[in-house]
Amino acid sequence: MTAQTHVPSLAARLGTVCALTLAVTGATSLAPGGPLEANAAAVAARALHVAASKKGSPYQYGASGPSRFDCSGLTLYSFKEAGRRLPRSAQQQYNSSRHVSASTRKAGDLVFFHSGTRVYHVGIYAGKDRIWHSPKTGTVVRLERIWSNSVWYGRVG
Repeated sequence: MTAQTHVPSLAARLGTVCALTLAVTGATSLAPGGPLEANAAAVAARALHVAASKKGSPYQYGASGPSRFDCSGLTLYSFKEAGRRLPRSAQQQYNSSRHVSASTRKAGDLVFFHSGTRVYHVGIYAGKDRIWHSPKTGTVVRLERIWSNSVWYGRVG
């Protein structure tokens, strides 16, 4: 009688490694529309809710909450409360976001107002061509219609 040894195939070993990686990270799938994308959507929805809860908070240049905000301070604060870190300025937030088209934008995406290649304002997309933002000195955080065609969209991953 000869003893047979069982050597798992490379595919089986890689499958085990992938399953362990997914278990450790808390993910179950890397497919589009899977849990990782759903988690990003949940974070965006939470950030949108936080921004809306700041309705009426006064604008203050350089402020990032919890009771006064400039535009990028509001987005930074909202995503921080939702569990994601963003850089401080609107331009840096644009540079660090995953750029999406207007046709694929979703509630919770960032809306960047630009002049040429320079981003000068940011808000959080609320759907129906509206954003939550902190506009300028003398105003408050509010929901407003997007007033320009010079906008880009970014998704926080």
